[in-house]
Amino acid sequence: MKRSRTFLPNGNARMEACEDYRRVERAITFLQEHALEQPDLATVAKQVYLSEFHFQRLFTRWAGVSPKRFLQFLTIEHAKRQLADSKPVLDVTLDVGLSSPSRLYDLFVSVEAVTPGEFKSRGAGLTIHYGFHATRFGVCLLAVTARGICWLAFAQGGSQEEAVEALRHHWRGAEVVEAPSVTAPFIERIFSRQRSEKETRLNLLLAGTNFQLKVWQALLKIPAGALVSYRTLACQVCDARAARAVANAVANNPIAYLIPCHRVIRNSGVIGDYRWGSARKRALLAWEAAQSPDRLTKQMSRPAAGRNVLGPPRRGGHTAPLRG
Repeated sequence: MKRSRTFLPNGNARMEACEDYRRVERAITFLQEHALEQPDLATVAKQVYLSEFHFQRLFTRWAGVSPKRFLQFLTIEHAKRQLADSKPVLDVTLDVGLSSPSRLYDLFVSVEAVTPGEFKSRGAGLTIHYGFHATRFGVCLLAVTARGICWLAFAQGGSQEEAVEALRHHWRGAEVVEAPSVTAPFIERIFSRQRSEKETRLNLLLAGTNFQLKVWQALLKIPAGALVSYRTLACQVCDARAARAVANAVANNPIAYLIPCHRVIRNSGVIGDYRWGSARKRALLAWEAAQSPDRLTKQMSRPAAGRNVLGPPRRGGHTAPLRG
């Protein structure tokens, strides 16, 4: 298979954000792997080949906050508080008003499921156009049909061939054509920081079982900056005892970011794995938290002692905070 070309409609700005993300991901990975050593800011900066000053600038440019504050959003304590604060979020009905984050998202995204026949044939008769694009969270593969977006995945490890193969497997009955100029207009809308009630909806076309569709619909109700546990999500979809089945449906979400499976974590507060890399999941969550000023003020007003950065407790108690 020939290597696909990464399309850059707003070339410089988007590529800069994509390059920034690679360094952010490398920093998060380094901190995960060396948490017990409590690396300071200069040490982490060195791992991404930057001075401490330029490391600060990188995070301010990419996330809008300092690296130290950004990483505070990845503590287990922060995650546990978010689980508690966000627990009622899936109970919000669609008539609570336009000020509701979940309501605004309902205006932004609409969902259509393929017919039973199309699901059985995995898209026979459909034409799918795809392209690779640089984004704030790395290179993504976006695929669309005449009826809407049907696939969004990040090229994990830079492997575009594997990303295309996964798309072709999921939609194995469809005609899949590389056409980045067709998918490019969707990118800015998908990854925009701002949402407007006047925007036309982004249509999503989903192929899944009835149970999977129900889980993916529930994920759409989780607003940016919120977290829910697999158990809470299972209670909303069917029953707490189905948490494992719900987790499998979350893991098989075909449209990353727009269907925010990254906002589901373990009940313990551990962020856990992600189909497109655990470091990317952490980056997504911390970036979203940093864009929520109300949540930022609330969290930063709480005591900072004992924060545990970036993952599950290691032997002996805690993961370590970043010193800076």
